[in-house]
Amino acid sequence: PFSFQHLSLAGGVKAAAARDPSRLAYRHGESTRTYGALVDRIDRVSAAVVGDLGLGPGDHGAIVAKNSIEYAELVLGTAQAGVALATINPKLSAREIGEICADARARVLFVDADSAEALEGADTGPVERTIVIERDLEDWLSRANPGLSRPAVDEWETFTIPYTSGTTGRPKGVLVPNRSRAISILAMAVEYGCYSPDDRFLAIAPMCHGAGMVFALAPVFTGGYAEIMDSFDPEAVMRTLKAEHMTGFFGVPTHFSVIFSLERALLEASRPEALRTIISNAAPLPQAMKETLIEFFGPGLLHETYGSTEAGIVTNLRPADQLRKQQCVGQPIACTEVRILDATGAPCEPDEVGELYSTSPYLFNGYWQRPEETESAFDGRWVTVGDLARRDEEGHVY
Repeated sequence: PFSFQHLSLAGGVKAAAARDPSRLAYRHGESTRTYGALVDRIDRVSAAVVGDLGLGPGDHGAIVAKNSIEYAELVLGTAQAGVALATINPKLSAREIGEICADARARVLFVDADSAEALEGADTGPVERTIVIERDLEDWLSRANPGLSRPAVDEWETFTIPYTSGTTGRPKGVLVPNRSRAISILAMAVEYGCYSPDDRFLAIAPMCHGAGMVFALAPVFTGGYAEIMDSFDPEAVMRTLKAEHMTGFFGVPTHFSVIFSLERALLEASRPEALRTIISNAAPLPQAMKETLIEFFGPGLLHETYGSTEAGIVTNLRPADQLRKQQCVGQPIACTEVRILDATGAPCEPDEVGELYSTSPYLFNGYWQRPEETESAFDGRWVTVGDLARRDEEGHVY
């Protein structure tokens, strides 16, 4: 129907900006962006990708950089032009980065200065143009016409291509559609309660990973504010949570263990007062650490989430159940169904271990150029990444 509107991350940011373009969207160190400036720069990225690079829907690029506001602008602007970026971990070797660029068929490569230096002389395969963020980006964007017409981009098209770590073989490109991440963010707002226009979120996880990306983009998609950090400094995190009145924060278990190795006096001096939500993901959170977090930050804040780049967020253990349900990842989040199957494909009984499958609007579109791996990940509308789980009598997943 003519009224149908495709979901996009840039579209959400633009809707938020229309309320108040002068409102602050991002801060990273000394750098800030109002919503108006953010939208202008996203449009300039799209225009430069189309007009200068001659790229369009179906083309790919790559980005190798630490977290920054520019990282978000490049991802949103390229996706708005129908070009998906492979988000490559800058900690990989030059050879590994080159292999991923080749696998992704990346025609443009965005790098920060540190990665540019590390990649000097490396083979980046099909890359036709390398743009160093600190050196080239401002000039490139200043010459772009933000009013240039853009191609229509379908919500099923690829938003980004994060690459799996490759611990079980060669890294695989995960085709993440625009639709999946836009709807994920709305579900996160429901589940975590820290993504309203009044919220302030601290984003420290690397944006090259699926979770780091979505947790950094969610605040501006829903009209709030995000502070981005490009490295983990536990003292700076605690200082910022208090001084900037942060309402939400996402971390992994190692972040929390380092924070609680700080001196108690320093922790007490930087105890945040506005914080309403702490989200843990990526690895199991030890029960002793949960107790420490709840004792220090208070009850009613901590969420432990299970998910994957392929399936998005699958389950979440809400604050009320943190101490009651041990080694548990909670229940499926909004619009998600989970089933646990035994080796014959039959549903497991309560507390019987089997393989976890999920279905939701957040699923990936398959692995780039890996039809066999894609086929083994999908069972009709259900997806698995091979994780084993059990479900208790109350429907909580472990």
